[in-house]
Formats: sequence, structure tokens, C-alpha cells
Amino acid sequence: SEMLGLLKSEYGVTHGYANGITLQYRSQGESAADEDLVEAQYSGPKAALRPTYEALLSAASQFGDDVQISPKKASVSLRRSKQFALIEPASATRIQLGINLRGAEATDRLRPATGMCTHKVSLCSPAEVDAELLGWLRAAYDAA
Repeated sequence: SEMLGLLKSEYGVTHGYANGITLQYRSQGESAADEDLVEAQYSGPKAALRPTYEALLSAASQFGDDVQISPKKASVSLRRSKQFALIEPASATRIQLGINLRGAEATDRLRPATGMCTHKVSLCSPAEVDAELLGWLRAAYDAA
């Protein structure tokens, strides 16, 4: 917020441009650190989950150029103007995908969740990144 304020007050930059400049500045040098975070998440017993993670990223990246992939210590956030999904290696055999789908009916596969995401889906293999899952993920992206 300090950077936004400075750009807007001192340089007369509009809020949208100030936000873009700030995001670009903050992302400098993060790619190596981001990859290290992902490597740590999918190392050791969870290494077998990496292809499922990659399938999710590949599918979500095709939604638009505005998909932001934001690795954290224990998860990876998928964002547009706001977070629409959260990928977490929950165990050595399962990824938990959190999806923001307000108002969507829960199913046996699309379970209700609490916190940042309204629903969750458990995934054990890349084959589970199917049309049904991509429909939910796309709806969350469209709403973000």
C-alpha cells in the first residue's frame, strides 16, 4: 500500500497502473524462490503428486493470460483479481484442491469447505483433472 500511495501521490499514476507497477516490482526475482517452494512441497514422499499438480497448472493457465500462480510454503494459490483456487499436497497420495464456488451445490466429489475456499476436491492422479473438475475450476476463474 505504501508503494501504491507513493506512485499515485508523487507521480500521478492511476490506481490501476500503480497496482500493476507494484506487482511487477514485487515479482522481481521471485521465480527461483517460487520454484524452490514448489520443489519443497513435492519432494520426498509427495514427489509422485507432481504430475497432478502440473496438470492442474496447465489447465488453469489456459483460462487466460491473467491467471496468477502464487506459491506459498505449503500451497499454491491460483488468482485472477482474487483467489479462485488453492492447490495443497495434503498427504503423500492426495492433493486437495480448494475452489471458490459460492452457491454451487456439493456433490460426492465436490465437497463443502470452510475458510478461503467454499469447496474442495481430492485428487490422486492427473487423470482426475477431467472435464467435470475443469468445469468447476473454470466457473471459479470466471467469478474471480
